[in-house]
Amino acid sequence: MRAVLAVTLLLVLTTSVHGQDQTPAAGGVQATQQAPTDHVAVPEPTEQAKAYYRSGNVLWVLNTLWALVLPALLLWTGFSARMRDWARTVGRKWFLIVAIYWVLFTIATTALDLPRIYYEQFVRQHTYGLSNQTLGKWTSDQVANLGVTLVIGALFLWVPYLLLKKSPRRWWIYTSALAVPFIILIVLVQPVWIDPLFNRFGPMQDKTLEAEILALSDRAGIEGGRVFEVAKSEDTRALNAYVNGFGRTKRIVLWDTIIKALDHKQLLVVMGHEMGHYVLNHMWKLIGILAITVFLALYAVQRLSATLIHRFSGRFGFTSLDDVASLPLVLMLFTAVSLVTDPIALATQRHFEHEADRFALEITRDNHAGATAFALMQQENLAVPRPGRLYTWFRMNHPSVGDRIDFFNDYRPWDSGQPLVYDKRFK
Repeated sequence: MRAVLAVTLLLVLTTSVHGQDQTPAAGGVQATQQAPTDHVAVPEPTEQAKAYYRSGNVLWVLNTLWALVLPALLLWTGFSARMRDWARTVGRKWFLIVAIYWVLFTIATTALDLPRIYYEQFVRQHTYGLSNQTLGKWTSDQVANLGVTLVIGALFLWVPYLLLKKSPRRWWIYTSALAVPFIILIVLVQPVWIDPLFNRFGPMQDKTLEAEILALSDRAGIEGGRVFEVAKSEDTRALNAYVNGFGRTKRIVLWDTIIKALDHKQLLVVMGHEMGHYVLNHMWKLIGILAITVFLALYAVQRLSATLIHRFSGRFGFTSLDDVASLPLVLMLFTAVSLVTDPIALATQRHFEHEADRFALEITRDNHAGATAFALMQQENLAVPRPGRLYTWFRMNHPSVGDRIDFFNDYRPWDSGQPLVYDKRFK
């Protein structure tokens, strides 16, 4: 049934690009910038963008199937149980057994997954002209990512398994509750401890732009904001900017690629969007949504795992979920449940992104800069402006680029004297 669903999604996703001609628009963004009406046309996707879209859909389906097949293989072959046995021969205490198993599991799955990761993150990105990354930089990033994964898992995996031992029936409730402070901890430390492992963060080179961003930040009510420029061009040609962290780790980050591609007015609209996320507390709302998602997923794991363990315990090599060898089973069921919960979570995220777009427009009132910025980002990131419904439901955490450009063209309440939604938040 899962394979049928995945193949059906693949067929629909790869053929559903709505409202597009086969001929790319001549002139692109430069032509729209000269339009006397100040209206920015949505650029037609290039053939390369369409190919990137379709191949991405194929990869999404294959990745989803692989996320189910890989843990199933580890369970069915008994390899997960053998890794637990090896961990027991090295570590005598239960905590060490869990940590050693995690190290073995992570190394094994990383090795099995390496060809897919190499193609998707390195070969494919270079094929479509989206990456500048050298093989050495890609390799060092993979090693750093593996190290972070090993450390975090070894430090925290014992918590849900301890709860499983102490409370086999209610462990999923307690684990879901503890997931919230864990997520907050990761959000807090990521900007200062994790992100710098992968890229070089430094002060803004353009001090005039930095002053303009900080002035906009003050107007948005974000106090103590710091602006960082990250040398992302050594990895990618894609464009991005964001605000992350909170408290003393709060920071405004721009990739050097977006600084080179957009002018100051366009960048201020983009930063207004990112500041909107912060001011509107989207991070905290997303943490709440993620906590609910984890709660539902772990409940499903609790209900479904007992039947599978009872029926296949001989194959799996364990008889209860509190055995650390059950980790592939938990991950497999979690992936399956996410296909049900993800569309709801993604729809909520798209709503937050739309709110941030509205915030950006109201604080800058620069429709033309916003629309042209997203038109440029569509072209540079090889985006398809109006993807199909299934793509939207299962993959998109932002509104489509076409819808965003339309909104930036049309939303002008100040022209007709209508009240703004967020004007009371501005200083």
